[in-house]
Amino acid sequence: MPTAMGPLVVPAAPSAPSQLPTVEEVSAGGVVVQMHDGVPRVAIIARINRGGRLEWCLPKGHPEGQETHAEAAVREIEEETGIAGDILATLGSIDYWFTVSGHRVHKTVHHFLLRATGGFLTIENDPDHEAVDVAWVPLNELAKKLSFPNERRISDLARELLPEYF
Repeated sequence: MPTAMGPLVVPAAPSAPSQLPTVEEVSAGGVVVQMHDGVPRVAIIARINRGGRLEWCLPKGHPEGQETHAEAAVREIEEETGIAGDILATLGSIDYWFTVSGHRVHKTVHHFLLRATGGFLTIENDPDHEAVDVAWVPLNELAKKLSFPNERRISDLARELLPEYF
């Protein structure tokens, strides 16, 4: 699998020590691109956060069984968006911390750049029913639509790499 400029690792912000137990989580997902009338567009999903606010984000999820990060990314993107894709490059990883149900979670998400190969937008195949909406967004507008700064940096890297593949 090709990589470009090595992986992008965006470290989590340092935090004060906590007495809560820590859990490590890993997810994989990324940027699936389809050309439409010469314009690259990306499938993203919307979720409702714990505070009840709508957040637009890149599709991602946990590897199952012995899946590699790449295999999990392909499966999760298709489940959450309805779009099948082939991996073109790695986009690196981000990590962050959050607290839920009496424990701290340190989550690492591995991102990939994919070329859409089929399917149609739907959230009906999301087994966890986390996605509440899905949309195609032009790549040059993606950073404005995404809710999280770390994902905006991943989308910027995808935009830089795209000319190599399309």
